[in-house]
Amino acid sequence: MLRPEVHVAQVNIALARAPIDSDLLAGFVALLDPVNALADQAPGFVWRLQTEDGNAMAVRGFDNDRMIVNLSVWESIDHLATFVYRSAHTDVMRRRREWFERIGVHLALWWVPAGHVPTVAEAEQRVTHLQEHGPTPYAFTFKRRFLAGDRVETDEELGCPA
Repeated sequence: MLRPEVHVAQVNIALARAPIDSDLLAGFVALLDPVNALADQAPGFVWRLQTEDGNAMAVRGFDNDRMIVNLSVWESIDHLATFVYRSAHTDVMRRRREWFERIGVHLALWWVPAGHVPTVAEAEQRVTHLQEHGPTPYAFTFKRRFLAGDRVETDEELGCPA
């Protein structure tokens, strides 16, 4: 299906070592608002998952109360990569082992039509697909990217669940 414009959706998940309101995660929680504000102002940023009152931590998924879900949409992979790897966000990434358990697949990227707002359920499907099949046009990583151009592969075309 051809689209005039596509964006890249990303989900990253983290399994917290303790409850979000614990002393162990206090340093991470203190960094949330500044990093989210940085993302909101970053070139290429389109949208991020949060409640109506702006709370990104109140949304849960993956059938685990300790699983933190970060879901966002960006104009391009390059815009996203610049934010992830060349901003103050890297300081948080360097400290992730203080707050989070090691898990297998923790990041998935996929192309969406401009204006599409991905759901947590959609993100879960992408992570599961990546775990089971490795990088494909349906779900991929920074290391193994798939270009969309003007084409967004539909679930049916890729033989993936809706």
